[in-house]
Amino acid sequence: MKKIPMTTPLVEMDGDEMTRIIWKMLKDELILPYVELNTEYYDLGLEHRNETNDQVTVDSANAIKKYGVGVKCATITPNQARMSEYDLKEMWKSPNGTIRAILDGTVFRSPIIVNNVKPFVKTWKKPITIARHAYGDIYKNVEMKVPGKGQATLNFTNEAGETVSEVIHNFDGPGIIMGMHNTNKSIESFARACFSYALDRKEDLWFSSKDTISKKYDHTFKDIFAEIYDAEFKEKYEEAGIEYFYTLIDDAVARVIKSEGGFVWACKNYDGDVMSDMVATAFGSLAMMTSVLVSPEGYYEYEAAHGTVQRHYYKHLKGEETSTNSMATIFAWTGALRKRGELDKNEELIAFADNLEKASIATIEEGVMTKDMALLAEGETKVVNTEDFIKEIRVRLDRFYN
Repeated sequence: MKKIPMTTPLVEMDGDEMTRIIWKMLKDELILPYVELNTEYYDLGLEHRNETNDQVTVDSANAIKKYGVGVKCATITPNQARMSEYDLKEMWKSPNGTIRAILDGTVFRSPIIVNNVKPFVKTWKKPITIARHAYGDIYKNVEMKVPGKGQATLNFTNEAGETVSEVIHNFDGPGIIMGMHNTNKSIESFARACFSYALDRKEDLWFSSKDTISKKYDHTFKDIFAEIYDAEFKEKYEEAGIEYFYTLIDDAVARVIKSEGGFVWACKNYDGDVMSDMVATAFGSLAMMTSVLVSPEGYYEYEAAHGTVQRHYYKHLKGEETSTNSMATIFAWTGALRKRGELDKNEELIAFADNLEKASIATIEEGVMTKDMALLAEGETKVVNTEDFIKEIRVRLDRFYN
């Protein structure tokens, strides 16, 4: 077949370990035979981040600002063990965190639904998308161990040198304290991204926090969401026949479990981190969870929601067979290619992304899958290894073009 052309490049960010192996496999087997792929490539593998003092991560984020769309492989966020394993200069920050901060983006995670894997929550029939605020809170906290008796205070000094102080706690012995922050600007960006994303999908938007306990911190989130909704989105939501509502986080959890799905659930940073894994697992597998970072300016970065599959990578290095699920990584590519096609009005590229997703889902629904899915699926299954799963998808993708 004549390959599908691409005019504007998308930003390609390579990663680490087993997902890096899969990245090359699926490009060679599922994309390059069909698409005249046009990418600006950045190696975000841990070794190269170390060599460039992590400048490559900053450069890749700025490239997304230039071109509008990026696709990212899973990467290692190093801990002390990785420091030794990779002989790192320092414990580099999470690439995802760096990119989120530069793009001021919100992370949206949705499960990939297949008919022969039923959600553990029997009422769920439609995807639940988790919108995670990707700034501040515990991820940017300052914390301290209190050695003994004393008073901990929270202080703010303005530009004029005036200080406001609140007592946190009077300690009568050792303990711990933590300070968190957020900004109105970041919360406003989060709110607009959530309202716009739900409107595009024609789905209800839920937002939850704990304003009854956190009467200033969480209540600010609640107030900003309400103000932006009333001023910018209320009429649009009414025209689209969708709803925005706020509820407490514990009430939201109860409602979610009883719902049939089909909505966007906006969560603060920590809540979103936890709830996205809960939703992924309840729908089947983190390997079946898509993730897209959306900025208020309209920049998009697509990736899998899972990590680098370290255990499988070590097996691969020993020459042992692996059965690693590549669905979320495939859908990262289809999401990026579809968005690139939409922005460039490239209907062939949009259709290709749709066809690759259909072929991938059909492969699992026809009983051919990796080991993790076979443990969850109903009916007869054929377990295949990492490479053969991608080749099975290729067989079904070819039917659209031959």
